[in-house]
Amino acid sequence: MKAHDALYIDGQWRPALGRDAIEVVNPADEQVIAVVPAGSAEDVDAAVHAARTAFPGWAATPPAQRAERIAALRDELAARREEIAETVTAELGAPLGFSRKVHADLPIAVAGTYAELAASHPFEERIGNSTVLHEPVGVVGAITPWNYPLHQIVAKAAPALAAGCTVVLKPAEDTPLVAQLFAEAVHAAGFPAGVLNLVTGTGPVAGQALAEHEGVDLVSFTGSTAVGRQVGAAAGAAVKRVALELGGKSANVILPGADLARAVNVGVANVFANSGQTCSAWTRMLVDSARYEEAVELAAAAAAKYAPSDPQEDGGRLGPVVNARQRDRVRGYIESGIAEGARLVAGGPQPPEGRETGYYVRPTVLADVTPGMTVAQEEIFGPVICLMPYEDEADALRIANGTVYGLAGAVWAADDAEAVAFARGLLTGQVDINGGRFNPLAPFGGYKQSGIGRELGPHGLSEYLQTKSLQF
Repeated sequence: MKAHDALYIDGQWRPALGRDAIEVVNPADEQVIAVVPAGSAEDVDAAVHAARTAFPGWAATPPAQRAERIAALRDELAARREEIAETVTAELGAPLGFSRKVHADLPIAVAGTYAELAASHPFEERIGNSTVLHEPVGVVGAITPWNYPLHQIVAKAAPALAAGCTVVLKPAEDTPLVAQLFAEAVHAAGFPAGVLNLVTGTGPVAGQALAEHEGVDLVSFTGSTAVGRQVGAAAGAAVKRVALELGGKSANVILPGADLARAVNVGVANVFANSGQTCSAWTRMLVDSARYEEAVELAAAAAAKYAPSDPQEDGGRLGPVVNARQRDRVRGYIESGIAEGARLVAGGPQPPEGRETGYYVRPTVLADVTPGMTVAQEEIFGPVICLMPYEDEADALRIANGTVYGLAGAVWAADDAEAVAFARGLLTGQVDINGGRFNPLAPFGGYKQSGIGRELGPHGLSEYLQTKSLQF
């Protein structure tokens, strides 16, 4: 087994200063597959010092040269594609096919976009009698989640590096192994020492130390809204920049003229991908009352195709959730929905048959969900869909906007123009129109309590820049 017993600081793999460790567990069989250091506040301090020292040189590096290093990083990630996929499957439980197509290929593509943007972005512009400089913010503390572990690392580190910032990365405790792979790729790509540093550790220790560190200029955090509030409060107290990509409770609005079967089937696939552990999943399916029962039947039939399976199996579509705590949390939400009056039409809180070992959840469809129910308001983060009827478009818009979240959503209609007209009223940062494809250059982020700032593309790069005006 590859050794995982070090932190990557100042261009070197070095032991943690303390002896605490984190066991990495395979969620499919509950076996420990690796042990990584649980970095301390002192380890974070060493990493921040390395990043601080490296910052002036990296910030002064011409953008074209930064672009070359990021392109080399993309190539290193591509060379490790299969190892990345296998690692994510082992520590997250995502089916191997999904790990290849999404967990490995998407970060490679995003890294490629920032190699291009680093070379083409206008870091200097002329406005009237002023020259406006777009300069790197400084040292970035990147705290990333477990649900899309490498994608979220690249979505933060790549634009930060393109901007000329240096980075201290603290990945999620459940998925640190792919973060170590990323650090290996950074090293192989020839980045200067200290430009990217990795400290594995727990949120309350390493994460908090990073968010509060006076040597960090910007904290970029992806995770729950509850923890995001704490990160934002710590950053605010220090008057430092913060970018937050938080929870979601996205609505999938199917208007009367839409292709119902396609909308339902795509909606089910969207929610059940990655075992429902997607903050932008369309977990609330809103259907007009005239076609509501038909939609319920279609959703139940679609859910039946997602039998929980070993993520290593060819063609598997639904693996386990990440850990026992998450499994129990999701099952608790299912029980809550039923207790509050929702109709169970597929799945349920019981363990799936034949899956006594592993953190599996039945793919579940709840019908007759009303806006006031807990499952309609809170982020479940598991393979659970809530079907909700509406009377007219005004009612649908009220229900769709009736949560504290606003990260993503979908609208289906007879044509794109009708869907766009409805989407303009949604209080959410991203809306798929009639099954629109994901665009890695489009800004991603939320309204309301779904976050602050945007990731991906030129908008994501701008998060790591600050402006200086020179008057002539």
